Amino acid sequence: MKTSLLEFFERDILRVKDEINLYALESDLWEIRGDISNSAGNLVLHLIGNLNHFIGATLGHSGYIRQRDLEFSLKNVPRETLLQHLDETAAIVTQTISALSLADFEQNYPLDKHGKTVSTTYMLLHLLTHLNYHLGQINYHRRLISTT
Repeated sequence: MKTSLLEFFERDILRVKDEINLYALESDLWEIRGDISNSAGNLVLHLIGNLNHFIGATLGHSGYIRQRDLEFSLKNVPRETLLQHLDETAAIVTQTISALSLADFEQNYPLDKHGKTVSTTYMLLHLLTHLNYHLGQINYHRRLISTT
């Protein structure tokens, strides 16, 4: 389980980075049109905050303090900064999951999930699917917005 989770998180954070690099114009990362309510840049900031909070801070005691409102209100963060933060996030996710024992995966996750007690395995799987949900949105956003 641990090895698979590590591989999937690493793979999918790398896919987010690949998507960000595929935007021909950096400004397109922040473009919102029509019914699109979140830019790719804000989705990346959201993923960074989400993973650092729920994995890094909650399981790894990293000291990360989430500012969720900024994940959606900050604009025009440089692409290189986003990529650097994704690298840092990948490192904290890897470090944290690697440090978990097999027994830790079956323990209750330290925070309730919408008022429900879930296992750490359950929460990590949820976080992985959340990552992939937004990865798909970023991919679709890029294909709709990109001018080249």
